[in-house]
Amino acid sequence: MNCRFVLISGCSGGGKSTLLAELRARGYPVVEEPGRRIIADELASGGTALPWVDTAAFLRRAIDVALNDMAIAKFHSGWVFFDRGLVDAASALQALTGEPALRRICSDHRYHARVFMTAPWPEIYVTDAERRHGFEAATAEYQRLMQALPTLGYDVINLPKISPSARADFVLAMLGGVELQAI
Repeated sequence: MNCRFVLISGCSGGGKSTLLAELRARGYPVVEEPGRRIIADELASGGTALPWVDTAAFLRRAIDVALNDMAIAKFHSGWVFFDRGLVDAASALQALTGEPALRRICSDHRYHARVFMTAPWPEIYVTDAERRHGFEAATAEYQRLMQALPTLGYDVINLPKISPSARADFVLAMLGGVELQAI
């Protein structure tokens, strides 16, 4: 298990990216969400590996991007925070296709034992050009992850609905913040 790689996951529109921006501002390395990068690439190139066109292709690409992100992140010292990642993509692919992707892929490629989850937060949820699904789909995604993560041995911690700065303080406190400082 890679003790330095911290996964921030959960409901779409729950404040993950805002929390990660706060952690980045404090000097911690942050790995951007694979899905948003893929969508931007596919839209720019006219590709079809988009969640609303070819979901399976999108998820397979997200797995590849997440694995590459983990390999690159090994060059950082200290905490590295991931905006979604391998578990998100593998659990979605398994739910969509029935392929046993979750355990097969995620057992060998691990994050810190504590995974931080953003719960559904309708007051801040918005759609945009890259997040086209509604709040119900986002909530279902959260529920799927809440079931998948414990089966992989992760300790799931729901993030409180507080300011981004207070959320960052919470995450660092839950990690014992002093042992691996920002670089």
